[in-house]
Amino acid sequence: MQKIEELMREKAAALLQDGTADCVLAWRRGEFPYDHATAVFHTGEELEELTYDCFCPANLAKYLIQTSRAGQKAAVFLKPCDTYGVNQLLKDHRIRRDLVHAVGTPCGGMLDIRKIRAAGCRGIVAIEDRGGDVAVTCAGGPVTLPRAAVLLRKCLACKGNDYKIADEEIGAKQAVPQAPADRFAEVEAIEAMTPEGRFAFWQQELSRCIRCNACRDVCPACSCEQCIFDHPGSGADGKAYADASQEALFHVIRAFHVAGRCTGCGECGRVCPEGIRLDLLNGKFAKDINTCFGPYQPGEDAETPAPQFTFRPGDPDPDTAVRNEDRRDGHA
Repeated sequence: MQKIEELMREKAAALLQDGTADCVLAWRRGEFPYDHATAVFHTGEELEELTYDCFCPANLAKYLIQTSRAGQKAAVFLKPCDTYGVNQLLKDHRIRRDLVHAVGTPCGGMLDIRKIRAAGCRGIVAIEDRGGDVAVTCAGGPVTLPRAAVLLRKCLACKGNDYKIADEEIGAKQAVPQAPADRFAEVEAIEAMTPEGRFAFWQQELSRCIRCNACRDVCPACSCEQCIFDHPGSGADGKAYADASQEALFHVIRAFHVAGRCTGCGECGRVCPEGIRLDLLNGKFAKDINTCFGPYQPGEDAETPAPQFTFRPGDPDPDTAVRNEDRRDGHA
């Protein structure tokens, strides 16, 4: 059976040759088997470096902002979870549909190199994803790990293998990791804490932030021309924190900004060098939106507006709705 990356190279070459695309967004082989990088390809010769395997977790959707702005037609390989980001960017009028050629690309879950290293693998030479387990060749000898134990956290909350936008698809869809029955279970566990417990939890998480801006820079929903945290006149542009409130300021404002637009792609948590649980902060906003207005998944399509941007007679007051939900759960 032909490998998926070979199909991708052939497809990319054909799209460039026939003029369907001016460039191709995909992944390029890294120095090590686990550090592939995002890449823009313009010629068939460059495509020799195109790769695709269990270490290509990056969501390519945000790069479409640059190609659309430049007036370039981009062919982009999209895993199922990435397609939500493209729809959301279309909904936010950040990219042009006529400048996007979406190629649905199968994914069965991506591996987390940090988890693999934490399992005792050092001096990694090769990694083989066998489907049920992962074989690692490293300096200390071969190691076999259960695949489910080394999946990225974002993949443990997989939304399925359907493409929400695709001009064409390549390869066969793959079985995806089993998502939790209640995607807000961890958020609810934090809500169940005392106010003092919640404060201590988030203080411990956010105090590790080094303001590298990786979460902001990778997020498809963070697409402002100039971020408030880069504006010298905003009063919020400092890098160093003076106290705990300033530690929280960046992340709380960012979470408010993407509320109703965050697709839950998990890229912010994946790239955070400190492993901060940003998915839980964004998840709290998503849960409250669902509680107040009913089920809503950003990026499910490119047309349905977020609940906060529409009004219907009978809409609940958000503060009252959330407090009533807390009372039903037995929270103070």
